[in-house]
Amino acid sequence: MNLSTNRLTAFVPARIAFFTFLLVCISRCASAQNTVAKIIPADLSEISGLFISRNNLFFIHNDSGDTSRFFAIDAKGNLVSTLYFKGDLSKKHFGVTDCEDIAGGPGLVKNKSYIYLGDIGDNGSNRPYVTVYRFPEPNKFSINMQIESEAVHLKYPNGPQDAETLMVDPILKELIIISKRQDTVGIYSASLFFKNEDTVTMKKQGSLFLPGKGLWKYVVSGDISRDGRQVILKTYTNVYYWLRNGKEPISQTLRRMPTKLPYILEPQGEAVGFTPDGKAYYCISEGKNAVIYRYNIPKLPDHTSKRALSTSPVRSSGHRE
Repeated sequence: MNLSTNRLTAFVPARIAFFTFLLVCISRCASAQNTVAKIIPADLSEISGLFISRNNLFFIHNDSGDTSRFFAIDAKGNLVSTLYFKGDLSKKHFGVTDCEDIAGGPGLVKNKSYIYLGDIGDNGSNRPYVTVYRFPEPNKFSINMQIESEAVHLKYPNGPQDAETLMVDPILKELIIISKRQDTVGIYSASLFFKNEDTVTMKKQGSLFLPGKGLWKYVVSGDISRDGRQVILKTYTNVYYWLRNGKEPISQTLRRMPTKLPYILEPQGEAVGFTPDGKAYYCISEGKNAVIYRYNIPKLPDHTSKRALSTSPVRSSGHRE
């Protein structure tokens, strides 16, 4: 997360207090079920998104200030490959503006897996459109490689929004973007069946209210499991979980009360992703030598998807705009 100059000035005291509190809490928390590794490569200091492939490779990326590239690492934090792609050459940041999340799922070709990288950050809420890049999931890797890409440019129906959450719905074949900063954030969608360089106006599926104030409740990452049945959203302080009913829209799933899952507060945790089997999830923070945390999803009652398991107030509207 990088704030614009005006907002940075206003938020400096709050940010210092916030992240100081996080660091204190980290030192007092018990460890996760598995503390896996530390991210060693210096290039990986601004991790903002995470997608885990079927062969348990972690695809991650930095946020604003990096070039049009992302990385593959193993579960121990070892760098497997740096993947470069052709971005928008008019962008001053070497092809991208602010990549904030990464996801995986289906695409145009049946039974083929794709990676989706969301250049969706907009701290000033002034971008006329944001861009999502799609790549075929590689089978072979080299330490530095070029990967084919196609892009879709996405507009919001209600004006520019800042967002850090990109998800792929494998059931309804949709891209899902959730805005970040508002007290009640928006849930937006677009079809996966786009052609390269299409410009699409997204649909607003609804809105979501999570407890907390200011930075505490910013929605900074999310994921949908490969079977489409589980949804996870991350704020700076919590990980929220929903079970989906059938083929309902994601906005309808998010109307129900979530379960809070285990989470150790990180210095600036902005990445979460399901394991391929959907039985666990990983979190990674920004910062040098960031720790990879793995958490098992606890066994939940059968009625989890139908009623609240948390007392925290969550509101969502199911309208479309």
